[in-house]
Amino acid sequence: MLRSLIAFAFAALFATAAQAHPHVFVDAKEELVFNADGKISAIRHIWQFDQAFTAFAIQGLDANGDGKLSDDELQPLAKVNVDSLKDFHYFTRLKVNGQRAPVEAPSEYWLDFHDSRLTLFYTLPLRTPTAVGANTVLEVFDPEYFVAFNFVKHHAITLNGAPANCKAHYAPPHELDDKIMAQLAAIPADQRDLPDELADAASSLAAQITIACS
Repeated sequence: MLRSLIAFAFAALFATAAQAHPHVFVDAKEELVFNADGKISAIRHIWQFDQAFTAFAIQGLDANGDGKLSDDELQPLAKVNVDSLKDFHYFTRLKVNGQRAPVEAPSEYWLDFHDSRLTLFYTLPLRTPTAVGANTVLEVFDPEYFVAFNFVKHHAITLNGAPANCKAHYAPPHELDDKIMAQLAAIPADQRDLPDELADAASSLAAQITIACS
């Protein structure tokens, strides 16, 4: 969805949407799932899309015309979401002692529509359950800054089933200076890839969630 739908959505929204990066805004909450051995076994995402993007995405989904969006009507769109997110590595990086933990494609996913906004729920299983190391960091971001992630205050990260001695800390991303923001604003909405120098700057927008077990 995000590769194809974003391109078409913002071409259609040119007349009303600001032609600047970012173009899609997500309020995010993250969850790390631990297994019985105290290892991280999955990453759960809860991503709520902005109203403008939602309005475009849900066009034509109300197949029975009852004015509501049922789970059955939303499920095909949820599948397109998670299938296409693979091309972007799910905007997710879990690193343990500098090594990226590989993930499998999600089999648990769904969309919810409430208060004019879509929320995507999906779980990324780790290929191999991984113990928390001395340096364990979860990053969720779009390195091309087309999608902006805003983490919900006080709910950015939850540890599910973690050993009692494990804690998580959320550090917000760095802010870009006015010059970089002006350069980003000059990039048209239909340009997905950023120039290298702007991509490097945008990469600093990754929020960092650190996990430590004493």
